[in-house]
Amino acid sequence: MSNRLQLLLAAEFENINEALQEEIYYEFYDLVYGQIMYIVRDHAAVEDIIQESFIKVITHKPEFENEGKLKAWLRVVVKNSTMNFLRKNKNSRNQLDVDRVYISEEAVLPTSNNVEHQVESKLMEESIAAYLEEMKPEYRLLIEYRWKHGLSYKEIADVLNTKEEIVKQRLYRARESVKKKLNREWGVFDEQRKI
Repeated sequence: MSNRLQLLLAAEFENINEALQEEIYYEFYDLVYGQIMYIVRDHAAVEDIIQESFIKVITHKPEFENEGKLKAWLRVVVKNSTMNFLRKNKNSRNQLDVDRVYISEEAVLPTSNNVEHQVESKLMEESIAAYLEEMKPEYRLLIEYRWKHGLSYKEIADVLNTKEEIVKQRLYRARESVKKKLNREWGVFDEQRKI
């Protein structure tokens, strides 16, 4: 991490010359842009979240002994700002983009090619997408990280700055929630259909 980012915590940040402030901002921007864009997928919203996070960082200045803790704290601030944005804009956001949800074809497509099974599979896929939309944003995010992007539990834990056990537990709860809803709507859950 650059020494410039450590200047974020300078007691007199507002007294640093404007050119250096701008360099610090863009270094922070480059550090967190990908993380936020990965979750929000809207450039304008990402810009707003980065600006809000940057202001939080320069106004709340904890002291850190090493760069690793500073970087972890910056990621937590950004993650919290992103989750707050998602909560605030829950009702105004577009419906869940079905293309962003990974559902393996083996999970929803039966081996038979008859029309009845294809229609049933399509309806089940739509039901799963609806169930995911009803989930807490953090559960949806975990499901997307795990199955669409193929991240390991450890990688997800690193991105979210949390423990691997917590990621496993939340993913288990999310899967169980979808299974229960599928069972209610579609009858006995077929173990061959994996979500």
